[in-house]
Amino acid sequence: MNDSSRQDSIHQDANHNGGDVSGTDASPRSVAGVEAGDILASVGDALYRWDIESDALSWSANAGDVLLIRDPGTIASGRGYAQLVEKNNAQTRFDAVMRSEQHDGGRGVSYRIQYCIRPGSDQTLWIEDTGRWFAGSDGKPVRAHGVVRAINERHESERRLNYLARYDSLTGEPNRAHLIEVLEKSLEDAIRFRSSCGFLLIAIDNLAQINESYGFEAADQMIAAVARRIRKLMRGKDTLGRISGNKFGIVLRDCTPEDLAVAAERMLTGVHDEMVPTANGAIAVTVTIGGVTAPRHARTAAEVLARAQEALDTAKGKRRGSFDAYRPNIEREMLRRENVRATDAIVAALNERRIFLAYETVVTAINRAPAFYECLMRVRGADGSLLGANDVVPVAERLGLVRLLDHRVLELVVEEMVAAPSLQASLNVSPGSTTDPDWWAGLDSLLRANAGVAERLIVEITESAVIHDIDETRGFVARVKDLGCRIAIDDFGAGYTSFRNLRKLGVDILKIDGAFVQNINRSEDDRAFVRTLTDLAKRLKLATVAEWVQDEQAARTLESWGCDYLQGAFVGLASVERPWLPGPIAQTV
Repeated sequence: MNDSSRQDSIHQDANHNGGDVSGTDASPRSVAGVEAGDILASVGDALYRWDIESDALSWSANAGDVLLIRDPGTIASGRGYAQLVEKNNAQTRFDAVMRSEQHDGGRGVSYRIQYCIRPGSDQTLWIEDTGRWFAGSDGKPVRAHGVVRAINERHESERRLNYLARYDSLTGEPNRAHLIEVLEKSLEDAIRFRSSCGFLLIAIDNLAQINESYGFEAADQMIAAVARRIRKLMRGKDTLGRISGNKFGIVLRDCTPEDLAVAAERMLTGVHDEMVPTANGAIAVTVTIGGVTAPRHARTAAEVLARAQEALDTAKGKRRGSFDAYRPNIEREMLRRENVRATDAIVAALNERRIFLAYETVVTAINRAPAFYECLMRVRGADGSLLGANDVVPVAERLGLVRLLDHRVLELVVEEMVAAPSLQASLNVSPGSTTDPDWWAGLDSLLRANAGVAERLIVEITESAVIHDIDETRGFVARVKDLGCRIAIDDFGAGYTSFRNLRKLGVDILKIDGAFVQNINRSEDDRAFVRTLTDLAKRLKLATVAEWVQDEQAARTLESWGCDYLQGAFVGLASVERPWLPGPIAQTV
């Protein structure tokens, strides 16, 4: 039974037939041979009955113990009890009863309130008062009864939770939600009174390195110290808050662009002038700041935060420990709108199944027989136009959508290989998908569900992915090969992967970047480069694929150097038709 149900039950038991408490001293009745007073005492509740006309206030025998009152006679009247109630309470029992706007329909009107009393000069006690008042013939309250209990611990817990909901526990400053409320109010006032306000977004530089070098405890001490320094440098009417781990925000009221710049320079200098002492040693701290003036450059809190972040990113790009103010940028705004449009287009293409495959043949250099087919993504636009991977993938990578495309292409490739049991195929995987658990789960489930596909599938990763994190790439290669697939590095030669690292990776195939292959008939440098790559790959027992092979002469040259496979215009461009099936080849895409 919850508190409300239990107390309602006590009310009904202690106040039968119109709400009278039996006995002049409000003594509760016996329940199944057990005195209800004993029950109330054990759980810390006390009953009361208030006769409003006479102001007589009767209590159960344990009221003194519950309310910490030595002389129960001091609370024998409503007026006497009111003398104990702190004056700054939001609501008292008198308010709940005498100022109630509700109407008694015959069963009384319930109330539940919390307030603070002072039973002694050095004591305060928070009370939860749950009761019901009853009206006389004129509709006005004539009596009330209820239950009180001391809730100091609960009130402190609730107060602490309310505090944490609005303030940062480390610095004591307003948290993000509270600061945004202040920002919204300041922005509203600035718009209403045709004035101006400002916002500074302050980021502590190199927090990750500080955590690593000094430890998290020292870093926390440093963050708290930075907050105190910023607070000392602010005007009294401005508001500081902690936005995130290393970021603070300051709402500046009545702030012009010139004031914004002056405030930012004051913060930059004030923070890095002295090292911050911590338990693990003194730390040199700098901050980088982005700012925006509103409503000139932003008319909502969301716009203020976004544009302050843009200014902060610009400042970091120039130099750590500097300030930059937001300025409108037509190209940036156009790019943002284009990103929104591109996101909608990519999501729509996925939902409407307008992602499909094109196939490019890879042949054996010696006899020009098809060895496998590279499966390339194509997107059919809503207007019927065709877009290639180079048109879509860079945008999708920037917007964080490429993993969705990779997953769909994987599904399509496996579906094709299941339908054609002799098909050998390869697919490209974007760097972001190599560490995406969802992509891995999809690959694993598809290969386990379709026996015989793994050994016919080649997974291609770009050399840029290899360079980014060689150890992470080694893990990716090992996992793919454990599933039974082969691994190829695409566009090899465009980056700077050493052959020492190449040996460590354990890949199966090198696809030589076509930018070097396409000119081997005319460029001695390209000839030397491609031949060297081919020779070294043979020494490492890696198969080689030359991309962008343009003509017979280039094909013969590559064959003579020991290149294993050829791909490009000479072999055949990508086609939406399945080139391994008999019949005419459709328009290339």
